[in-house]
Amino acid sequence: MTRKYFGTDGIRGRTNTAKLTPEIAMKAGMAAGKVFTRGEHRHRVVIGKDTRLSGYMIESALVSGFTAVGMDVFQFGPLPTPAVAMLTRSLRADLGVMITASHNPFEDNGIKFFGPDGQKLSDTVESEIEALMDAGLTQGLAPSARIGRAKRIDDSQARYIEFAKRTFPRNLRLEGLRIVIDCANGAAYKVAPEVLWELGADIVPMGVSPDGTNINLDCGSTAPQAMCNKVREMRADFGIALDGDADRVVMADEKGNVIDGDQILALIAKSWSKSGKLKGGGVVGTVMSNAGLDRYLRTLDLSLARSAVGDRYVLEEMAKGGFNVGGEQSGHIILSDFSTTGDGMIAALQVLAVLAQDGKPASEVAHLYNPLPQILENVRFKKGSPLDDAKVKSSIADANARLGAAGRILVRKSGTEPLIRVMAEGDDEKLVRAVVRQIASAIEEVAA
Repeated sequence: MTRKYFGTDGIRGRTNTAKLTPEIAMKAGMAAGKVFTRGEHRHRVVIGKDTRLSGYMIESALVSGFTAVGMDVFQFGPLPTPAVAMLTRSLRADLGVMITASHNPFEDNGIKFFGPDGQKLSDTVESEIEALMDAGLTQGLAPSARIGRAKRIDDSQARYIEFAKRTFPRNLRLEGLRIVIDCANGAAYKVAPEVLWELGADIVPMGVSPDGTNINLDCGSTAPQAMCNKVREMRADFGIALDGDADRVVMADEKGNVIDGDQILALIAKSWSKSGKLKGGGVVGTVMSNAGLDRYLRTLDLSLARSAVGDRYVLEEMAKGGFNVGGEQSGHIILSDFSTTGDGMIAALQVLAVLAQDGKPASEVAHLYNPLPQILENVRFKKGSPLDDAKVKSSIADANARLGAAGRILVRKSGTEPLIRVMAEGDDEKLVRAVVRQIASAIEEVAA
């Protein structure tokens, strides 16, 4: 089903264009407020945001929408997405909102909704909100005496810092470890360095000077080379790179080699399985997870369940199979014992716990398998559905035949950007590259 406003991860688009205007944000607030007004009690919604310039505009529009339907609003200011999910539950809110476009450039922004359980909304509920946004919202507005109030919560960052620290083993400290922490000039620019410092680490902060336009700019988990270079320059023991809203993480060992989400999943699975904390007999990845992860987990007698791309789909698969560890190659790591959504900081702390306990360099601890050659190419398109074209379908079929049982191919449309992602992996890197280029060329021809 084609949806007008919602994509893979909430509402997202270029600000002040047709995708995301103050009017759309206000309508989203009014519609979501109506959907989650259940009962006669005084309803409340919590709102966090990252550091984008447009966050002020969207926040004000949302506050107008929510208060118009009688909801009280608690505003947090800049705060990681997982912190908003946690505080939605902690404050017994009826609804949580995070204003962010995650890893996208500053020109984009978005609105993520969380239910009272701190989990992202289902497709069904999002469709219900969409229907109300388009149906007109003049009916059901709160009477004058029931209009909502807005209040800023000044200690929200401190609450998250304490929450994150509690996920780290009480008998361990990070003393003696020099850690580079890249906050992507985003939502975690205050809380992440503070968490590490309070646990005893010698920190080297990066990306902690947001100006509204530099979020994710040549830094953070989408550009980890800056963090890797800093690790080598400072002779650090470890590097952590978060994205704009801190729900994903990429790490680096002391040599500046990247540790991606699949390697993080492998490490946590091994550690938690050994300590008896792992549930479900394995972990959840996505269709993008490297086959090398699957092969490694099998050596531990653990399984890899695959979901669609998107952390909420990972969470759904985790709930279905009774897993407590799941994530994506991109660094969304969900540890359901602690959080209801991806949390880059908490995932990093689990890895650091292993380093602190073992006393070995990260290069020995965090690289557990050799990934299969995996090639990903993004093809931008302006309109239409290139994947429905007969030439593209034929090219994909031919590429699958060439690769055969020696690998796999995945072609999918991005849920957050006008991109088609072409991925292939297999033991023969030359062949993998060839089939990816073959499919990408066919899409480019149609999309031109």
